[in-house]
Amino acid sequence: MARGFNLSSTFVHLGHGATATPVPDFEWSQQFLDDYTNRFASDGAEGLLVCVTPQDATWTTWERHPAGEEVVVLLSGHVEMIQEVDGEEHSIELCPGEAAVNPKGVWHRTVVHEPGAALFITPGMGTEHRPLSPVRDG
Repeated sequence: MARGFNLSSTFVHLGHGATATPVPDFEWSQQFLDDYTNRFASDGAEGLLVCVTPQDATWTTWERHPAGEEVVVLLSGHVEMIQEVDGEEHSIELCPGEAAVNPKGVWHRTVVHEPGAALFITPGMGTEHRPLSPVRDG
C-alpha cells in the first residue's frame, strides 16, 4: 500500500496534462531552485508549486509572481497579508481556514501575529523578491 507524504517537506509540482509530481526534500537553496526550474521548464507559466510552509516570523522581503496568481490558505496561526497595489498597501487578515489570492505581479508580504502554517499554490516561474524598506515598510 502506498504511503502519504508530508507536504511540508515533499512539495508537489502541478504541470501540463494535470500531472502532480512530488518533489521530496525541497530546499530553499539557489541550487535546488535552479534544478527545480530546469526540471519543470517545459510547463512554463502553467507550472504550479504546492507546499505547506511554517509562518513563524514576519517576512523580511516582499515577493511577487509575474507568471500568475498565487493562492494562500492559512492552516493555523493568525497572519496579515500585505499587498502593494498601485503604490498603496492593502491588508488582508487571515485566520485558520481562510484564503487569499495574490494577483499576478502584485508585491506581497506577510506579518505574523500568531505563528502557524500556510498552504501555498504558487506560479513559481520568475518569482521576484525585494527587501523591505525601513522607511516605507517599517
